[in-house]
Amino acid sequence: MDSLLRYGAMIAMAAVAFVLFLGLRNLMRGGDGNYSNKMMQLRIFLQFVALVLIVATIYFSRQAG
Repeated sequence: MDSLLRYGAMIAMAAVAFVLFLGLRNLMRGGDGNYSNKMMQLRIFLQFVALVLIVATIYFSRQAG
């Protein structure tokens, strides 16, 4: 369980970085502002998911030890 949460947190953090890159790239190129806004909203959601997974990983690793 602990390693599953740990890998999930790493995947979520990578997803946050990827979505941030997509949104910033679109913004820098002068692309559709609506698309950049959607990417930033998705980034906030993914940050929440990553935070929950990180906290759960810490919680369950302390319970096991």
